[in-house]
Parts: sequence; structure tokens; C-alpha cells
Amino acid sequence: MTRASLDKQPHEVAAMFDDVAAKYDLTNDVISLGQARLWRKAVAQAVDARPGEKVLDLAAGTGTSSMPFTAAGAYVVPCDFSIGMLREGKKRNPWLPLTAGDATKLPFADGVFDAVTISFGLRNVQETDAALREMLRVTKPGGRVVICEFSHPTWAPFRTVYSEYLMRALPPIARTVCSNPDAYVYLAESVREWPDQPALAARLQEAGWGKVAWRNLTGGVVALHRGTKLSD
Repeated sequence: MTRASLDKQPHEVAAMFDDVAAKYDLTNDVISLGQARLWRKAVAQAVDARPGEKVLDLAAGTGTSSMPFTAAGAYVVPCDFSIGMLREGKKRNPWLPLTAGDATKLPFADGVFDAVTISFGLRNVQETDAALREMLRVTKPGGRVVICEFSHPTWAPFRTVYSEYLMRALPPIARTVCSNPDAYVYLAESVREWPDQPALAARLQEAGWGKVAWRNLTGGVVALHRGTKLSD
């Protein structure tokens, strides 16, 4: 298939993830040079899931990102719009309540979840602001959102090296472990086009989230954004 274009047509992006589902987690570990596991740990700490809480894990893919929340005793709903990813996740963990859903039109009632999180998926949603509003809608008053996403390195010399790695080194590395390296060319391009940390924080605030803050990981290669749904 042709790789998804940066206008992010949902069917193209979903098909791209369907195609890479089987080796997606392995590929992420390889191309992130092992950092992906540390980022997932940081997300789990930021979400701080507690026993009995309901957690919505968006862009959950195969469900790997959901495992720390279940381990903490929370009830987690892994949700993704890639059927291929969900099928792969069902093979690995058939007990997970994997759910097909579009982040801009979530199939959940208002105020259901104590926490909503999305890791490396918001960048692939066609309408970012609509997704941020939907996350707010399904969150209980006082609930929280945690967004982990590629961002902009804070040190200019490193930012240049990082950009070169994305466009030159990443596709050949992906080719050794992934059946569709073109998918990772799209992902690299989408990272470069993504808003920086203050811009994404502003969009969270505009969507209605309060107490918005972020923390840089790996020098800003990734940023962890947080917000709270203020009481009505």
C-alpha cells in the first residue's frame, strides 16, 4: 500500500497500522533504541491508576500500553481504530476488553472514565482538537488526561541530529524488522510536522482541560502532557 499522507485520512492510517501490527511493538523498541519501554513506564507513573478506577487507553494498538494499568488494579479499556492491531492484541491477551473506536467519536457515555491516556496516537488522528474534546467528554469531573507524544528536542544541536535520524536512519532500521517500512517514513514525517510542547498545551486548554502541564522525556524527543477535567 502507499503510505498514509500527512492529511491523515483515517482509512489510510488505519490500513497502515493493520499492515504493521504483528511486529509493531518490536519495531518500536528497535527504532527508539530501547527508550519506548522507559516512556511507557513514565506514562504509567503519570496516569497513576488505582484499584477500581476506569482507564481509557486510546490508540492502544495491541494492548501493550494497557498492561501497567491492569497490573495496578484498574479496569482498563484499550481502544484503537486499527482492527489489525486489535486482532493481534486479542491473540496475545484475549481477556482484554479491546474496543474498536475513533478518537474523534468515542463509543462511550459522558463522564465514564477516571483517566484517559493516549501514547503516540494523537499525532495520527485527523482532527486533533475534536479528539481532545472527546477525551474531556468521557472523563469524570476531577479526572485526568495523560498524553505521551513525540515532540521537539529542547537543545538545538540535538534537534538537528534527531531530525536527520528520523528521515535517514529510521526507514532502513525499520526495514530490517518491519514488513512495511514506508509506514515509518510517514511516522517520521508526522513527527516533524507535529506542534511543539507549548502549542499542544495551548490546544489542550482550548479544548477545555484545566491544570495543563508537560514534562520532557529524553531531552524533548517525547513530551508527557497532563490535564484535569475541572468540576462542572
